Amino acid sequence: MAREKDSGVTEVRFHHSDSLPAVLGQAECSLLVSTYQAGQLVAVGVSEERVNFSFHRFDQAMGVAVGADQVAVGARGQVWFLREHSEIAPQLEPKGRHDRCLLARSSTVTGGIQGHELAWGAPGGADNERPLWIVNTLFSCLATIHPDYNFVPQWRPPFISELAAEDRCHLNGMAMRDGAPAFVTVMARTNETGGWRKLPKNSGAVLDVATGEPVTTGLTMPHSPRWHDGSLFVLNSGLGRLERVDPSNGSREVVALLPGYARGLAFHRGLAFVGLSRIRETAVFGEVPIAEFHDQLKCGVGVIDMSTGATVATLEFATGVEEIFDVQAVPQARCLALGGSVGDGDEVWVVPAPG
Repeated sequence: MAREKDSGVTEVRFHHSDSLPAVLGQAECSLLVSTYQAGQLVAVGVSEERVNFSFHRFDQAMGVAVGADQVAVGARGQVWFLREHSEIAPQLEPKGRHDRCLLARSSTVTGGIQGHELAWGAPGGADNERPLWIVNTLFSCLATIHPDYNFVPQWRPPFISELAAEDRCHLNGMAMRDGAPAFVTVMARTNETGGWRKLPKNSGAVLDVATGEPVTTGLTMPHSPRWHDGSLFVLNSGLGRLERVDPSNGSREVVALLPGYARGLAFHRGLAFVGLSRIRETAVFGEVPIAEFHDQLKCGVGVIDMSTGATVATLEFATGVEEIFDVQAVPQARCLALGGSVGDGDEVWVVPAPG
C-alpha cells in the first residue's frame, strides 16, 4: 500500500510471530507502546485472534504510566492524562472489536525537561491521591508534578551538586517498590554538563534511591530498571540484554538476549514485554556493542517467558516506526482503543508486511 510522502499519511508495516495473538489473549492484556521518533502511542490488542492496533499522536511520546482508571503519557513539554471511558468501547467501529477505551482529557505543562520514565506512586497526602513521578533527565532528578509549577524536584543523585538544566548523568529510568522510587538508571556518574556523553559507553549504573549508592556498575547505556516479584531487573541496552541484578553484591545474570536496543520493560503474568529499537547512526549510539549488528536489529516488542528466558512471541515494525521508548501492559484489556484530540497529526495506515 503506497502513500505519497507529503500526503499526511504515515504507513506502518509490521510482522508478528504466529504465537503473539494467543500469548496476549492468555495474558488477558493489551500493550501500550510509545515511540518518540514517530510521535505515537500505540495500543496493541487482539480481536478475533488477530493483532489490532490503535494509534494516537503525542509529540515525542516517551514514558507511560498505567493506573487503575487513567494513563499518563510523557510528551514534548507536557504530560497527558488519558481517562478510562470503556462504556463507549462497544460503540466504536468496527463494533465488537474493542473492550476498553482511553480518552485524552487533560495535560500538565512541564516545559522541556526531557522527561523520560513515569510511574504512579502510592496514595498519600491530604487528598490521598497517587502522585505521578517523573524522571526529569534534563535536571538530573526525580520529580513530581504540581498545578502551580513545571515540576517539583524530589530527589537527585548525591554526586549531582545542584539542580541545573544540563543533563549531567542522563538519569533515564526508575524502578518503583512499594509505591515509591527505589532504583534509578544513569548513563554515568558525572556532575559535568553533558558529562555522560564523554565517558565510555559502559559507564552506566543502577543507583539505590535510599542511599544514592551504586547497586551495580559497568552497564552499557542501561534503561528501564524494574522491581518485580522480589527481584531487581534492568535492560543492559547497549548489549541487548535483560538482566537480573543481585542488590547485595551487584552481580548480574542474563535472563534473555534480544535482537535490538532494549528500552521499555513491563511484567505481567510471568511474561516480560521488552521494547526493541534499531540504532540511530549517531556518535552516541554508534559505539555500543550491538551497533556491530546494525543491519540485524529489530524494532518492536519481544515477549519473554520469565521461567525459561525464552522468547515466546515477537512484534516487529518493518516500516514507519524505528524506535521504541516504553512498553506497558494494560491488564484486563483484550483490545484497547485510544482517542481524544491532542492536536493535528498524520493519519496512520497499518498493514501487514509481506513475507
